[in-house]
Amino acid sequence: MRGQVLGVDTRTGDGIVLGDDGRRYTFRPRDWADRGEPAVGLQVDFETDQSRALSIFPVPGAAPVRPAYDIASVRAPVANDRNKYIAALIAFAFGPLGIHRFYLGRTGTGILMLVLSCTIVGLLLSVPWAIIDMIRYLVMSEREFEARYPRYEA
Repeated sequence: MRGQVLGVDTRTGDGIVLGDDGRRYTFRPRDWADRGEPAVGLQVDFETDQSRALSIFPVPGAAPVRPAYDIASVRAPVANDRNKYIAALIAFAFGPLGIHRFYLGRTGTGILMLVLSCTIVGLLLSVPWAIIDMIRYLVMSEREFEARYPRYEA
């Protein structure tokens, strides 16, 4: 069967191939039968075993094509229930604690702000940070806000 490589995990080498039949097949590094490495968009020929792609070879002369999808096709975006005015209000009320960052899905920086707020020096950093965040949310367009803080299904 022929298909196209949709994605490859650079850490493990595992990947997904979209077959000409419209189904997705997973593969592991040992299933790749060529000396090179799989690349996203590469046209390949492979054998199937249920939902696995085996003995994967690149199609000779076929250059990788830009896929007509993005990573969001693997993790489907859902309706964004986040609101920039709510985020700004949370940043104003509880800014130094970083709760607005948790609300927007920025857990790492939320934890950083929470830890910083435990000290006086940290508060000197997190208070202006929260004020700047609040102003940014209010000035940002709705479209930019939704693009910057998307919501994904797990």
